[in-house]
Amino acid sequence: MNRFQDKIVVVTGGSSGIGLAAAKQFVAEGAHVYITGRRQRELELAAQEIGHNVTAVQADVSVTADLKRLYDTVKTGHGHIDAVFANAGFVERGALGELSEEQYHRQFDTNVKGVVFTVQLALPLMAPGGTIVLCGSISGSKGFADSSLYGASKAALRSLARSWTEDLKQRGIRVNVVSPGPTHTNVLEASGYTSAQISHAHDQLARIIPLGRMADSAEVARSVLFLASNDSSFVAGAELFVDGGLAQV
Repeated sequence: MNRFQDKIVVVTGGSSGIGLAAAKQFVAEGAHVYITGRRQRELELAAQEIGHNVTAVQADVSVTADLKRLYDTVKTGHGHIDAVFANAGFVERGALGELSEEQYHRQFDTNVKGVVFTVQLALPLMAPGGTIVLCGSISGSKGFADSSLYGASKAALRSLARSWTEDLKQRGIRVNVVSPGPTHTNVLEASGYTSAQISHAHDQLARIIPLGRMADSAEVARSVLFLASNDSSFVAGAELFVDGGLAQV
């Protein structure tokens, strides 16, 4: 399929995990993709892995100036955007009694503020028929120990998608959320978990997921492309769970 032939797509957090998997699939279906990441070296390696039709822009989504620079690059390079996958985010872990104000700001500056301005600043470059996909999580609907800030940040994205669907309906721009369950990415490593903790968490999760395993990033990415494409032309303001049934049964 070439659902994104000659389309311009922005993927934040595109240097690893679900973002990188989605960027690869967008390019495979004909798109030129702009990927972002905070760490230049990882970003360069991701661009090399994608291979072609990719522009890597170092950017921290919590820094509005970085996002403005991203969209200036897109405007200069292609002049418009067809789809945005607001994927950048991380897990700030900690029990309620241990959380600091700094942790709160780190979590919400990236996972919520970063998404708000990723979308807002893209709008001047988007025409009718554009699509926006936000990366939520089952943590926005289920409670997990030591991750209340993360869960709240993802619940906020679900609410934003509903409101933005109303805000943007006259412009013909659709907004939806993809909410993965446990997925094989580097998010736990990046959040400070040890290898033993990660292995234990994966084993526990596999036991409670109805399908008996964690997702692969490429599986989640396929759902992202569905929501970003005309295949979902009558889907708006929705949340698509890609979780092996964990939050459903």
